Amino acid sequence: MKLCILDRDGTINEDSEEFVKTPGEWRPLPGSLEAIAKLNHAGWHVVVVTNQSGLGRGLFDMGALNAMHAKMHSLLAAVGGRIDAVFYCPHAPEDNCQCRKPLPGLFEQIAERYGVDLKGMPTVGDSMRDLVAGAAVGCKPHLVLTGKSAMYRGMALPEGFPPDTLVHDDLLAFAHYMVAQP
Repeated sequence: MKLCILDRDGTINEDSEEFVKTPGEWRPLPGSLEAIAKLNHAGWHVVVVTNQSGLGRGLFDMGALNAMHAKMHSLLAAVGGRIDAVFYCPHAPEDNCQCRKPLPGLFEQIAERYGVDLKGMPTVGDSMRDLVAGAAVGCKPHLVLTGKSAMYRGMALPEGFPPDTLVHDDLLAFAHYMVAQP
């Protein structure tokens, strides 16, 4: 199974220091929806893994999260793409759960749900914690220089990133890279 694991905020859609709390605030990054469609058309199943501590903090409810994801699915369908599943951590940081990235709990849930070993599967995110979580279960880390990592453009990555991290300008550049692989 060709499975690609994507972070959401800052990777697929615009991120916000104030949290993305409503469907109106959920805005795709340029080319991100087309990137997912490109991956799908090349035979990749795409799942999303995302920390959504706004739920645990009381900033939005499940209805709002579901509405954001319905918007994402609808916009993706319009360009011929799909996300097979969304795995999310609803907890606030102080809850000390095992599913909040950088811990690998959500990735372990994905492996269990799909019955696959994630070793070598690509995971894409815009932050160190996204990639550390995936690398803990053997995923191949890919950083996109959007969202939180836009500040790394033209720089070497700081300590803490998995040593085999590949860097791409954005999700569309990642998709082009993946599709070009033998």
